[in-house]
Amino acid sequence: MPMAHATRSPAGDNQPPEFAPRDLWRDDLALREAVEREGAAGFAPRIAAYGALAGDRLLALAADAHRDRPRLRRFDAAGQRIDRVEFHPAYHAVMQAAIEHGVAGLSWREPQPGAHVARAALGYLHYQAEPGSSCPLTMTHAAVPVLRREPGLREWADKAAAPHYDPRELPIAAKAGVTLGMGMTEKQGGSDVRSNTTTATPLRGGDPEYALAGHKWFLSAPMSDAFLVLAQAPGGLTCLLVPRRLPDGERNAFRLLRLKDKLGDWSNASSEVEFNGARGWRVGKEGHGIATILEMVMLTRLDCMLGSAGLMRMALACAVHHCRHRRAFGKRLIEKPLMRNVLTDLAIEAEAALALSLRVARAVDAARQDPREAAFARVATAIGKYWVCKRATAFVAEAQECLGGNGYIEESLLPRLYRQAPLNSIWEGAANIQCLDVLRALRDPATGVALMAGLDVARGLHPAFDATIASLGKRMAEPGVDESDARTLVERLALALQAAVLLRAGNPLADAFCRSRLDRCRGLAFGTLPAGTRFEGVLERVLPAD
Repeated sequence: MPMAHATRSPAGDNQPPEFAPRDLWRDDLALREAVEREGAAGFAPRIAAYGALAGDRLLALAADAHRDRPRLRRFDAAGQRIDRVEFHPAYHAVMQAAIEHGVAGLSWREPQPGAHVARAALGYLHYQAEPGSSCPLTMTHAAVPVLRREPGLREWADKAAAPHYDPRELPIAAKAGVTLGMGMTEKQGGSDVRSNTTTATPLRGGDPEYALAGHKWFLSAPMSDAFLVLAQAPGGLTCLLVPRRLPDGERNAFRLLRLKDKLGDWSNASSEVEFNGARGWRVGKEGHGIATILEMVMLTRLDCMLGSAGLMRMALACAVHHCRHRRAFGKRLIEKPLMRNVLTDLAIEAEAALALSLRVARAVDAARQDPREAAFARVATAIGKYWVCKRATAFVAEAQECLGGNGYIEESLLPRLYRQAPLNSIWEGAANIQCLDVLRALRDPATGVALMAGLDVARGLHPAFDATIASLGKRMAEPGVDESDARTLVERLALALQAAVLLRAGNPLADAFCRSRLDRCRGLAFGTLPAGTRFEGVLERVLPAD
């Protein structure tokens, strides 16, 4: 019987080839430059290996992890309460790869210059491939330094930093590595954690062990081995480590009420929880829970920035790839002047987001030895978290539009990125919380000095930048900022910080960034770069030609 010949539809002649697999490190010149500039060049081979893995195997696994969402199994076959969150095997494969490559623990296992920058680069690459799993990875990473200060919890800290993933529900003594979640917010308070009503009652006088009673409206990553929880102890709001399994192997006394049905972040589980005498171990002093959590939150907020920068990068790469191959009205889309304006504008935004994120990671690296860098990290994290995360949703929507209808169907990566985009702006304190945190930080004169020092490194390199920091200097010298105007100030600070990093690096996009973001000579939408902006070479910098 003769073999039938496949036919190709006429429409197929004008459809771009598959975007993936890709090497996310090789394709990303801006990332390679930033890693070297911020002091992590020694880690480049390891970051490169993960970039190749993320753009190939992990990106493929992510499709299954998102399509088959986690499910809560409350009872086993014998009717025993188990409250187990079940995942597609692809999710566990992604988590294993991430933890083994250091996405959660590199900073703490290898505490050398550049380690935080290297881990930040790994997290940025990971978020492009599978953002949902970044939630437990970042919380596990952020918990390590506070746990290390408690001698009785040292095993938890060491195993959180270990390069081993074990999803089984076992007591810590039986595991080589653990993951950690977090429970702070309650129904009645949200971000106002001082209004929490969950109680922590000491079991014995002077002992760090407590019994918890109450609820959490959001318990992040409920499949984790333990959770950092805020509760009201006799001495005030206190942070406690609440394990899933007690040292003797018994289930701890809490129940998962349901998994949240979320807009996006489908591969990750979030839940509501009820504590019924659950045992927890104090982290830090009684009444110092907010201070303990805030140390972790500075690290998780940095990961929000990195995640949003990663989303921007992946959305931009998909848009450039599509426009290189799609033809309309006689030319490839990427040859159309207005489309080049849109794509170039997105490229500038994405590169500035990455540049600021890795600059903050370098400040975290240096914070223990340099008080000025510590102060800079404190305020720049809140500034960057506000602005980079706020920009992500509009950015992804614009990239999606570049693909037209193809960007709106689930075979594309763009719907997944679009659903994910608002989350980082909400998580770990929404936009207003970040802006108010900046105002509080600037009440300390040392913080203002550190911030201006971070800007002064680029003084004299661009007239629009010089005018901006002169204006900001005057404003920060005033007695106070009206709270209602906080977003305006933080936005200008974010843009100035991004410009400073780009200018200091001699980045080829720095002039266009300053002219379009600082001069205010453009429209409000992406694709409104001012006349005279040079588009040549920008998109080739974004993504190498196939």
